[in-house]
Amino acid sequence: MIWLLVTVALALFIWVKFIRPLNHFTRLGVPQSKPWPFFGDQWPMMFRWMSVGDMALKIYNLADKCRYVGFYQFTTPALILKDPELIKQLTVKDFDHFTDHRAFVDPDADPIWAGNLLSLKGERWKEMRSTLSGTFTSSKMKHMFHTINDTASNFVQYFVDQDKDSFEVELKDAFTKYTNDVIASVAFGIKVDSMSEPDNIFYSMGKRFTIFSGFLIKIKMSLLFIMPAIYKFFKISIFDQSLVAYFRSIIHETVHTRLEKGIVRKDMINLLLETRKGIFHEEENVTETGYATVKESTYLDKPKFKQLKFLTDDDITSQALIFFFAGFETISTALCFGSYELAVNRDIQAKLREEILQTHKENNGVVSYESLFKMKYLDNVFSEILRKWPPVVMMDRVCTKPYTINAKYPDEKPFVLKVGDTFILPMYGLHRDPKYFPNPEKFDPERFSDEEKDKIVPYSYIPFGSGPRNCIGSRFAILEAKVLLYHLLLHFEIVPTKKTIIPLRLSKSSMQHTAEGGYWVGLKRIRQ
Repeated sequence: MIWLLVTVALALFIWVKFIRPLNHFTRLGVPQSKPWPFFGDQWPMMFRWMSVGDMALKIYNLADKCRYVGFYQFTTPALILKDPELIKQLTVKDFDHFTDHRAFVDPDADPIWAGNLLSLKGERWKEMRSTLSGTFTSSKMKHMFHTINDTASNFVQYFVDQDKDSFEVELKDAFTKYTNDVIASVAFGIKVDSMSEPDNIFYSMGKRFTIFSGFLIKIKMSLLFIMPAIYKFFKISIFDQSLVAYFRSIIHETVHTRLEKGIVRKDMINLLLETRKGIFHEEENVTETGYATVKESTYLDKPKFKQLKFLTDDDITSQALIFFFAGFETISTALCFGSYELAVNRDIQAKLREEILQTHKENNGVVSYESLFKMKYLDNVFSEILRKWPPVVMMDRVCTKPYTINAKYPDEKPFVLKVGDTFILPMYGLHRDPKYFPNPEKFDPERFSDEEKDKIVPYSYIPFGSGPRNCIGSRFAILEAKVLLYHLLLHFEIVPTKKTIIPLRLSKSSMQHTAEGGYWVGLKRIRQ
């Protein structure tokens, strides 16, 4: 009898906890797929049947004429917004109701990680964003340009120095070394050369910090979504604390040394230290970084959102850490996808190189911040890279005040979002929706030409998110990528090899948005 009661109780618990929640959207009349118990809509990715990007696109395309569809992150329901006007409504006009991201870490287990701009919530986020917004303006990017340009030039020079007319390279390995070196210099104040010294500790730590593949990490991430209370109770950390301690020690030591010796460098640490002192230097009429750049919202200009009076060393560490995490992986991913497209679209690559050579000649062989961002075709190409291959396929927002999405069409009903409910911005789905981008599988930089870009539906192109909680580092990401493409194409032609998988296939074995089999291309030296 006892065993029967235990069995019934267990079955009831499983039904209430893991099965009934997966009918949430059906009960509300919202289209949804057929999610699996425990795994929700992520089961194809968990069992290596589908890539992250393909899974996101499948859910986005569930109901063609609907403004939103239901999605389950394991057992947690989330509403995927498909309508650009609705995206604008919730992320911009009514942002006050959706100010936070989902909790990714427990502040008690990961205090340094929880202090970064991505993880902060409520008033603390508003104050930190308002404080840091001046650090990522076009003027500040110009301030850091030479440091980034020197790193890009040094990276490409490694290949130039090879005594070969052509050679094969796996771009993910190469480009993470490049982004690692940029971030090491700009965000941590140290100089490394990961191409010449691939075993340097900074790069080794970075690779460990950003690996999200393998069975164990999938289980760990699954449990975080399914049973967050257990993580909180036992103070379980997603990240290896020895890695956090390593990066924390670098920042603290660097800040102490600079303050003690009066060292000033043109990097992010210096900008954050100036922000801490209330010092701001802005140049007017500085060239913007490109079409994909997100604009800083006026929402944070409201008088009630005061800037923080003081940034602690741990505050600076937290921001440098998310800067590293985002930059190491996402920018290198964008460069990999972009280089693949240039390798298989030789006419586009030739046209871009022609612009680069012309700019190089007009500026006497020296690239400047202004000359880089006056290159229209380079901007078209990189904007299209972010359109077809956004490094982040989807991004969430959490409801912080009750909100009702009013019905717009006869077959719709008002949809109520409660505090704690989540909606998702589906960048990968939007960018491949033929309603907004005809023939979306085609790599076509002309979509962003002066003649065509005004036809793009507002809020259908959001590679860096939307609204006040967009990516604060968009200018940095664009600068880092464009300057690398400039130097690389100045010296090399990117060509397919026998190892290049055409067409590119997305990896089913990784929780990251990446290619199956890596990004193999050939670099063919250009004799000038």
